[in-house]
Amino acid sequence: MAPKIGKAAVTGAGGMLGFEMVKALELHAEQTLAWDRAALDVTDLEAVLARFRETRPEAVVHAAAYTKVDQAEAEPDAAFRVNAIGARNVALAAAEVGAKMVYVSTDYVFPGTSGTPYCEYEETSPVNVYGDSKRAGEWMAAGLLEELFIVRTSWLYGEHGPNFVRTMLKLAEKGEPIRVVGDQIGCPTYAADVAETIVRLLRTDKYGTYHAANSGACSWYEFAERIFGLTGISADLSAVTSEQFKRPAARPAYSVLDSMALRINGFPPMRAWEDALKEFLYRQRLLRRESRPIEC
Repeated sequence: MAPKIGKAAVTGAGGMLGFEMVKALELHAEQTLAWDRAALDVTDLEAVLARFRETRPEAVVHAAAYTKVDQAEAEPDAAFRVNAIGARNVALAAAEVGAKMVYVSTDYVFPGTSGTPYCEYEETSPVNVYGDSKRAGEWMAAGLLEELFIVRTSWLYGEHGPNFVRTMLKLAEKGEPIRVVGDQIGCPTYAADVAETIVRLLRTDKYGTYHAANSGACSWYEFAERIFGLTGISADLSAVTSEQFKRPAARPAYSVLDSMALRINGFPPMRAWEDALKEFLYRQRLLRRESRPIEC
C-alpha cells in the first residue's frame, strides 16, 4: 500500500489546477490545507514564512501562478513577482519546516523550435515573458530546496475556471465564425490527471523535473475540432496561422512534452489526450451518448 502523504498544503487553491489538487489530496493526504490568493499572498515572504511555521505542512504543491500570457508582456514585474519571487518564498518556507515541494511549471519554458517532443533534460529557452518567469521560478526553487519536484504541464483545462474547452463551447453557442490557430502543436491536458500524477510523485522521494501532460499531440485547431466532434455541436470552425492571429506574446510553435522522467522513474504514463477530453466532457454532461467513455 502506498504511503500516506501526511499534511499537505496547496497554494493557488482557487485556480484550475489548485482546485483539482485539493480534491485529489483530500483523498490521499492525512490533512489538506487549501490556500487561495486571499488566504496567502505568495509574494509576501513574511506572510508565507508565518503560515508555514504555524501549520507546518509536510508537503506543499505550489500551484499559485501568474498565468496571463499576453498581459505579462506589458507587466513583466508582476509576472516575475508571482512566478519567481513567489516560488522563492514558498521554497524558503518549505525548507525551514522540512516540507517537500512541487513547483508547477509549463511547456512554455521551451522555444518551440524542435520537431520532436521535449524531454525534461533538454535546454530551456522561453519565447515570452510568462515562460521566462516560470523558468525563473524553477531556478529559484531548485537553488533553495533539495526535496523538490518541478512538474511541467501544458494546455490545461478542467472543471474550475476559464479554459480553451469552455471558450470553444461558448463561441459555438453564439453561432459566430470560430478561427483557431492551426500551426501551434502541443498536449491538451486534463487538470485532474495532472493532480493524480502529482499525488503519485508526493508519495515518493524521487525528486527532480517531470513532464505531466496527457499523451499525444495536436494543434489548437485539431483540439477544437475534437471538442465539437465529441459533443456533436455544429460550429463554423476554420484554421488560421499564428501570423494571421497576432497576439502580444509569442507562443512556441511546437511544445509537445515527452514524459521521460515518469517512465524511467517507474511511474505510469498519463493517458491519451482524447481519452481525457472524453471523460471531462462526460463529467460535464456534454458528451454525445455514442462517445461515452468505457470507464469514468
